[in-house]
Amino acid sequence: MCLSIPSKIIEIDEANNALVDTLGVRRRVSLDLLGESASIGDFVLIHVGFAMGKIDEAEALESLKIFKEIAAQMESGEIDERDGDLGLADRLH
Repeated sequence: MCLSIPSKIIEIDEANNALVDTLGVRRRVSLDLLGESASIGDFVLIHVGFAMGKIDEAEALESLKIFKEIAAQMESGEIDERDGDLGLADRLH
């Protein structure tokens, strides 16, 4: 299973690479496989260093909120990281 956290494009260079912010972590990714144009401020989903798709800002922000809640629950011990779905099944239904 692959889980992609929405990442916000901070800058785009002339080689079609973007600097993205993923929950405060910045890294460079390629936009070559995106299949549509991207702009600064867009949210993208990334897999192995490539932006694979754009995501609506409202959906991205909701996803980030859920990721932060899950991380806090894992830190507090409320969710055990060995649980198969990390509590996502209840949130998605």
